[in-house]
Amino acid sequence: MSVHVTPIRVYLLIFGALMVGTLLTVWAAFLQLGAFNDIVAMAIAVTKATLVVLYFMHVRHSTRLTKITVVAGFLWLAILVGLLLSDYFTRGFLAG
Repeated sequence: MSVHVTPIRVYLLIFGALMVGTLLTVWAAFLQLGAFNDIVAMAIAVTKATLVVLYFMHVRHSTRLTKITVVAGFLWLAILVGLLLSDYFTRGFLAG
């Protein structure tokens, strides 16, 4: 089994991208974008989380089983959030 060795330069570039993402998050918090504030914040957060999962958790160069497990975990999270939101959005209709 061969092991992939990621150069330090890649880790430093990812770290720099995460720091830029953090600065963008702070900058976006002070912008008045109305309904788009949440969308911008989530886009930045998803981008940063993707970089962490792919590089710092070594999923990018992992086996296919590991990648399937990660995708299944995020799919399960999406199902749970969907169920939570379906409950949340229907509560106003039930009370009225």
